Amino acid sequence: QVQLVESGGGLVQAGDSLRLSCTASGRTFSAYAMGWFRQGPGKEREFVAAISRTGGRTAYADSVEGRFTISRDNTKSTMYLQMNGLSPEDRAVYYCAADDNHYLPTVLSSYTYWGQGTQVTVSS
Repeated sequence: QVQLVESGGGLVQAGDSLRLSCTASGRTFSAYAMGWFRQGPGKEREFVAAISRTGGRTAYADSVEGRFTISRDNTKSTMYLQMNGLSPEDRAVYYCAADDNHYLPTVLSSYTYWGQGTQVTVSS
């Protein structure tokens, strides 16, 4: 098992940047592909980005491609999401997730372990 804790959320203005972190404990971090998802007010949870076990491959939702960057540091058991050019449409609770069954999962149902989420609010 792995336990996940997100941090770094907050209130920012449109156009600002924010970096989220997801710190893992428990089983070896490098055993998991990792992902970021988000859930806006009244919306379903949606895929944002994913990264393979070594960090060699990444995938992004079209809505964040070119603005967000996912990365990981396996020596620190931590994954990151650098978010640039934030807009009010990015307002959501952001969740990190771990999956030890797939190479680069982009589907919510592929993930087994989830963090508690961190709120990101973007004012216009």
